[in-house]
Amino acid sequence: MFDAGIHGLTLGNHAWDQKEIFDFIDEEPRIVRPANYPKGTPGRGYTVIRANGKELVIVNIQGRTFLPPLEDPFRFMDRLLEEEIKKKHRCVLVDFHAEATSEKIALGWYLDGRVSVVLGTHTHVQTHDERILPNGTAYVTDVGMVGSSEGVLGMEKQSVLQKFLTQLPTRFVVDNGKWHFHAVLIEIDETTGKARSIKLIRQYEDEMMFESY
Repeated sequence: MFDAGIHGLTLGNHAWDQKEIFDFIDEEPRIVRPANYPKGTPGRGYTVIRANGKELVIVNIQGRTFLPPLEDPFRFMDRLLEEEIKKKHRCVLVDFHAEATSEKIALGWYLDGRVSVVLGTHTHVQTHDERILPNGTAYVTDVGMVGSSEGVLGMEKQSVLQKFLTQLPTRFVVDNGKWHFHAVLIEIDETTGKARSIKLIRQYEDEMMFESY
């Protein structure tokens, strides 16, 4: 993905699923795992991406509703912004990896005006609530996913159905059906750190749609 031109990569609750991650996460500054993991956890919770004469802080934070009980993301973000990030940087993007839409929406309001962007991730389905909050933070509850549109959240549907029908352990397999690409395009004012615009990007096969707020 870095060879394809990606500048930064956020993780989430599956950060440690592949043991190979431990071989390089401490040495790779472009990858961030949830910042509210306990102290001593490998990797970093935020990084500064610099490209084309610009810079952007990327923070990864994980929710607690229906997920492992990490440190409170709300109070953690207070400390992180006040003690480290806002002293030096204006443009800040927060990837809030959370299960509950209510928790994502709440953090969006909580950080409005203090960060440039709050993007919800983890639930894989792009939401249509993209907007600029009153104090200048771009927000969407879930960016969506890149993968098969014919499976279940990117997984082959028969294995997922088997799990629901039997409650027995099942090996999920990545689906290879027709794909879709979900993303957002955000413009940030570098002088203020506030968002100017947010657009949804949705592509299915050869058709692309932009929807702007």
